[in-house]
Amino acid sequence: MSFDTIRTNDIFKYIGKPDVLIIDLREKKEYDAGHIPTAINIPYEELDEQKKYLPRNELLIFYCDRGNISLLAARDLMKDGYNIKSLYGGIRAYRGRLEKV
Repeated sequence: MSFDTIRTNDIFKYIGKPDVLIIDLREKKEYDAGHIPTAINIPYEELDEQKKYLPRNELLIFYCDRGNISLLAARDLMKDGYNIKSLYGGIRAYRGRLEKV
């Protein structure tokens, strides 16, 4: 079992899909300042505690600042049977509209 990385151009086809959960792994302050539309915030430090609430029957797309943390998180959750993709290059590579809290 493995997980895929997706390019930032490809994230647009996942935004707003009912069977996809986009998860921002950055700190809440960074998330509040600007995040990919429809993304929820679960800081990486809280992921172990929060993963029990994540749906196993949906696609989870992780992203962070540059892509390193999301790769680690994707690898860990993939081992637990989750369907995961990681955004290559993180939010720094993303060129779309950002939502702010």
